[in-house]
Amino acid sequence: MSRNPDHTKNINRIHRIQGQLRGIEKMIEEKKYCMDILQQTRAITSAIKSLEDNILEKHINSCVITAVNTSSQKNKKIKEITDLFKKINS
Repeated sequence: MSRNPDHTKNINRIHRIQGQLRGIEKMIEEKKYCMDILQQTRAITSAIKSLEDNILEKHINSCVITAVNTSSQKNKKIKEITDLFKKINS
């Protein structure tokens, strides 16, 4: 069985996203302009997408490649990715 990839380098990204969320909370409390708040929510959405992309890339390059090379869980890993993309696109 393969080891899960190391995602600890993403912790800084997560901290930045948490900081952005706190910033939006403060903007709402201070009754800032709607478009300024929405601009910040779009930035968070982009940051989360980047985080997801990074984790997915590591998953493919680690877990999926190992499964395909060993053939033991190839179909399971392919189904996981297929199901993920179905959820993303729905």
